[in-house]
Amino acid sequence: MIYLDNHATTAVHPEVVEAMMPFLTEHFHNPSSGYRASRIVKNTIAEARGQVAELIGAKEEEVIFTGCGTESNNMVLKSLARIYGRKTSRVITGEIEHSAVLRPCQAMEDVGFEVHRCGVDGEGRLRLDEFREACEGAETGFSSIMWANNETGVIQPVGEACEIAKENGIAFHTDAIQAVGKTTVNVREVPVDFLSISGHKFHAPKGIGALYLREGIRFEPLIRGGGQEFGHRSGTENVAYIAGLGKAAALMKTALEKDQHAKIAANRDHLEKRLCEEIEGVTLNGSREHRVPTCAHVSFEECEGAGLLILLDEAGVQVSTGSACMTGKQQPSHVQKAMGISDEQAKSSLRISFSSFTTREDTDEAVERIKMAVKKLRQVQGGSGVGPVVVYS
Repeated sequence: MIYLDNHATTAVHPEVVEAMMPFLTEHFHNPSSGYRASRIVKNTIAEARGQVAELIGAKEEEVIFTGCGTESNNMVLKSLARIYGRKTSRVITGEIEHSAVLRPCQAMEDVGFEVHRCGVDGEGRLRLDEFREACEGAETGFSSIMWANNETGVIQPVGEACEIAKENGIAFHTDAIQAVGKTTVNVREVPVDFLSISGHKFHAPKGIGALYLREGIRFEPLIRGGGQEFGHRSGTENVAYIAGLGKAAALMKTALEKDQHAKIAANRDHLEKRLCEEIEGVTLNGSREHRVPTCAHVSFEECEGAGLLILLDEAGVQVSTGSACMTGKQQPSHVQKAMGISDEQAKSSLRISFSSFTTREDTDEAVERIKMAVKKLRQVQGGSGVGPVVVYS
């Protein structure tokens, strides 16, 4: 089986599993208890917090652990709605955000907030002129713009957007779930107020995330109780998973420092080049310059993505047609619609995503199986086969 759906989730790294195991066995104690064994557990949480903080350039006390990235997004948006809803009812976000941002914003709209959704250009990048105009217009409480898109991998101009928001006194949140661990994210260089993280996107287990809260920023807890996580997210800590997230963060920091992600980008580029040269009617969607190294978003003329997905699954290649959270929905992706991609092209798209575990052999074998699947589907649908036609969008 060739796994190329790493934007949906990644395999847990063996070193992460090793870091977790003691806290599923002998070190099972509650970190809030007062005896020596519990202090070992508490120190592990502190160490992991430091590892996550180092990955994003934060202070340890600015990082809190959550159950997942969706929780992190919801915590921020619902907190800000409670805080700023007393003074202003305007929120700015983007059209291509993940549903974990779009749906909370829709819920705010349902109770009277005005939500301005900024568009993107044909490469899938935020229209900064529209964002600036929105920030300088009606009084706005807060904004939320993703760092990297989950479907296309396109990196957004978060630094510029954050600067515009700050100039206008607007709190700024970024969903960095598809960026952290894949590209450099530093909250000192890009001074966001809030940043969401999900561990399973960079080889930690599912069920653990984190939230960066800039020191001194106002925040209303979503979960109240025993006061864990500096009072921001109560509940007994999931120590094993926190240890795993910390280890994964440390591994990703080393990988970024040693430019190990260049190998991932090389495999992605190799796949794209071969697909464009060896299959007729291939379109590469999204910015080539501004993107994480892990994602290729490809459309195949006269091929339905859903059909390709089935054929590739049968052939032992696991990819997706878009966000894992939208799988099974028949309508074209809202991300591709925002980019101006036609419904036909959108429905013929695959997201092919890589990790450090993806080999060149995997990549070449995947190309061969994709070629066979495209040929088979086009024969069924009455289309064409393979040929040296390259199309870039």
